[in-house]
Amino acid sequence: MISVVILTKNEEENIARCLESVRWCNEIIIVDDNSTDRTIEIAKKYKTAIYSRTLNNDFSSQRNFGLSKCKNEWMLFLDSDEVISDPLVYEMQNAISLKDQNLRNFNGFYLRRSDFMWGKRLEHGETNIKLLRLGRKGTGIWKGIAHERWNIEGLVGNLINPILHYPHRNLEEFLREINFYTDIRAKELKDKNVKVFFWSILLYPIGKFLVNYFIRGGFLDGIHGLVIAITMSFHSFLVRGKLWIRNE
Repeated sequence: MISVVILTKNEEENIARCLESVRWCNEIIIVDDNSTDRTIEIAKKYKTAIYSRTLNNDFSSQRNFGLSKCKNEWMLFLDSDEVISDPLVYEMQNAISLKDQNLRNFNGFYLRRSDFMWGKRLEHGETNIKLLRLGRKGTGIWKGIAHERWNIEGLVGNLINPILHYPHRNLEEFLREINFYTDIRAKELKDKNVKVFFWSILLYPIGKFLVNYFIRGGFLDGIHGLVIAITMSFHSFLVRGKLWIRNE
């Protein structure tokens, strides 16, 4: 038995595709940050439990609220621009069925995520990552306000098939989201009394570009890989620049 928690905020372009991919779940919970578009109208067409809750720039709090509403033993966290592929559905169902002796002691599983941006599947660079998104109820909570992590106690395994991720319909939207997330991240670091030095504002973004574009093979994704590597370096620059301003 599995519950899925989906966070939303003005996701009318994505939410139907996301919900179609989790129809098989026993419970679908939506935690909505006061959407003003058709997100809720579309979600109501599915068998969902919808909660309206202001984000207040704290993603862990939002996810933990969703966690508290889950009724089933296993929980899956999904963003509204993500889709569960059919092979992953089968793999997750097998993992939580406890029929496989090798999986019975696991309390959570990392899921790979494969990004599709502007008509291309990205195979390299920073975007293809693995995330702890499937876990057993009562084994951990989410921590961190921006780069939030699900801290699950006990054994955690890895599944093979990916979540399909369709972020940033265009570069303008990508930059708006970077501006939003870097505000939250800079505040989080400020609250932790993290200091920033002038050289890190310059050198860290350059280093990040070199790692993502060359070492992680972003150049193999063509012009898409170049744009992503530059944009994610800009993300690092903004976090440190905003943190420096907050510390002044």
